Amino acid sequence: MSEPTCADACCAAPELEGPDAARRAVLSRRIRLFVAATITYNVIEAVVAITAGTIASSTALIGFGLDSVIEVASAAAVAWQFSGKDPQAREQAALKVIAVSFFALAAYVSVESVRSLFGGEAASHSTVGIVLAAVSLAIMPFLSYAERRAGRELGSASAVADSKQTLLCTYLSAVLLVGLLLNSLFGWAWADPIAALVIAAVAVKEGRDAWRGNHCC
Repeated sequence: MSEPTCADACCAAPELEGPDAARRAVLSRRIRLFVAATITYNVIEAVVAITAGTIASSTALIGFGLDSVIEVASAAAVAWQFSGKDPQAREQAALKVIAVSFFALAAYVSVESVRSLFGGEAASHSTVGIVLAAVSLAIMPFLSYAERRAGRELGSASAVADSKQTLLCTYLSAVLLVGLLLNSLFGWAWADPIAALVIAAVAVKEGRDAWRGNHCC
C-alpha cells in the first residue's frame, strides 16, 4: 500500500519528520501567544466597529464587527485546544467550532449584502470605520502568517484553520475599506455588498475545509 502524500508536508508522522518534544512545546506556546493577541485585538475591533457602524448606519461596519466576534470564537477554540496536556486529542472538536464560525460568517455576510443591495439603508461617512479597516488591513496579515507558519510546523490543522480565519479578516478589511471609501467619495453604495458576497463564498470553502480537516493535511 502506498504512503499518503501531503502537499505542504505538514501531516508527516511526528516520529519520522515532525518537531521534537522541546520544539513542539515552543511552537505550542507561540500559538497560544498568537491566539491571545488575536482575541485581544478582535475584542477591541468588534466594539469599535459595531459602535461606529451603529452611529453611521453602516451594515458593512456592523458586519465587520460581528466577524470579529466570530474570530474570537475561532481563536478561543484553538486556545482551549492548546490549554490541555494533549492538544492533538482536542483537534477535531476545535476544527468543528472553527468550521461553524466560517459558516456563520458566510451566512451573515450574505444576508446583509443582499439586504444592502435591495433597499437597505444607505450608510453615511465614517472616519472611524475607515481608520479601523486600514489598521486591520495592516495588522491581520502578520498575525495570520505567524500562526499559520507555527501551525504547519507543529502539524496542527486547527491552528492553520484559525490563521485562515484571521486571513479572511484581512480580505474583509480590504472590502470594508474600499466600500467605505467608494461610498464616501463617489456614493457607490453597491460596491461593498458585491465584494462581501465574494468573501462569503470564500468563507464557505474555508468552513468546508475545516470541517473535513483539510486545512493542514
